[in-house]
Amino acid sequence: MSTLNPFDTRSPRSAPTCERARTRWRAVLAGLTAALVLTPVSPWISTASATEPAASLDELLERVQSNWRKEQATNRKREQEFKAARDNQAQLLKEAIATRDAEAARSADLEKKFETGEIALAEHEEILASRLGNLGELFGVVRQVAGDTAGLVNASLISSQFPDREAFLRELGQSKSLPAVEDLEKLYGSLLEEMIESGKVVRYTAPVVAVDGEQHQEEVVRVGAFNVVTEGEFLVWSPETRKLAALGRQPSGKYLATAKEIEGLQSGHAPFALDPARGATLQVLIKTPSFSERIQFGGAVGYTIIGIGIITFLIGLLRLATLFMTSAKVKAQRNNPNDPGNNPLGRVLSVGKEYASGDVETLELKMEEAILQETAKLERFLWLIKVVSAVAPLMGLLGTVTGMIRTFQIITLFGTGDPKLMAGGISEALVTTMLGLLAAIPLVLLHSWLTSISKGVSDVLEEQGTGIVAAQAEVGGGAP
Repeated sequence: MSTLNPFDTRSPRSAPTCERARTRWRAVLAGLTAALVLTPVSPWISTASATEPAASLDELLERVQSNWRKEQATNRKREQEFKAARDNQAQLLKEAIATRDAEAARSADLEKKFETGEIALAEHEEILASRLGNLGELFGVVRQVAGDTAGLVNASLISSQFPDREAFLRELGQSKSLPAVEDLEKLYGSLLEEMIESGKVVRYTAPVVAVDGEQHQEEVVRVGAFNVVTEGEFLVWSPETRKLAALGRQPSGKYLATAKEIEGLQSGHAPFALDPARGATLQVLIKTPSFSERIQFGGAVGYTIIGIGIITFLIGLLRLATLFMTSAKVKAQRNNPNDPGNNPLGRVLSVGKEYASGDVETLELKMEEAILQETAKLERFLWLIKVVSAVAPLMGLLGTVTGMIRTFQIITLFGTGDPKLMAGGISEALVTTMLGLLAAIPLVLLHSWLTSISKGVSDVLEEQGTGIVAAQAEVGGGAP
């Protein structure tokens, strides 16, 4: 039995029945029209038709039929799409299941291969361990020796003549694989080269960085792995720049003399100030203060001691020369008493001749006067030398006290954590004491020497004067 469309006016029925049906549907449509007017437009009525009210029931019926047909078409289309998608999903599910099965089979195959590979790997590792034997220990030793040699080569002066030796050693020291025979031979060659070159004195040209930072190619002389000299000066090796560098300050002259001597030597042997610490001792030597720098530590007290000591010592030397000449003249005059000259003994003899005709008492007094005058001349400035020789140590002691006061002030302010802060005061205390002793010791010796010479001349004068008086007393018939 076919389904009839209630909106189809062409239904094959009898006329009375159709008429009754039309009447009944018109009543339904009238109620529907009232409901459409009072309620929102049905969702399957288009927006355009809903905004414009129908002019008649037939038009409204037409619109409803049109929208219903569109709705049917849309539903049929969605149903077809759903069926197509359902068929497609089934196909995709079938493909996914097939892929899963294939991957599961592949996974099982790979797992089997992995287990087989693990067994084979364990067997090969066992074989490798048995074949290696002591090679593993040898590899560790080679790496350690290569690393140590790389550090030695980096700090060695020989690298200034043979650069680019360190790269291979560092690569071998950091290698993760067993070294080849060629690598072992090259490592042995590097060690042998370092030992052989350590015993050579070689002249070659190398870049040298001057004190001002400029680089020049200069001819240098390398003494083993210990020192490098050029133009009579010592150089140091800088591992950071991989170049030789000039020292900002050279050691004392006795060391530089040996550098000049070995630099000018073409063959044979020469003395040389070798640094067995490969530069460490040289660095200490250039930091050691010179004598002039040590004197500066003494401050004002030290300079005062030096000034007074030098002036007094020069005066003492002048007096020493004068007394030597006077002593020589007195000795000559003593051998020729009949011809008095311009010397202390000659002047004493002249006084004796002048008062020879007088009484003995007058002659004795005149002789004593003349001897005292000559003795005063002989002992001139000896008191100054004696005083300075005694004052110099006292001034040194004064400097010691002031230096210790300065040291204790620094300790009070900064504590004893940094000894360098106290070095200035301690240096002042020690240097002034040293300067005081250096000034006093030669002045004491010089004063003793001068006193001995002047005493000898004075003794000669007294001896000769006493002889003249005695001779005059014998001539006059008796003692005064």
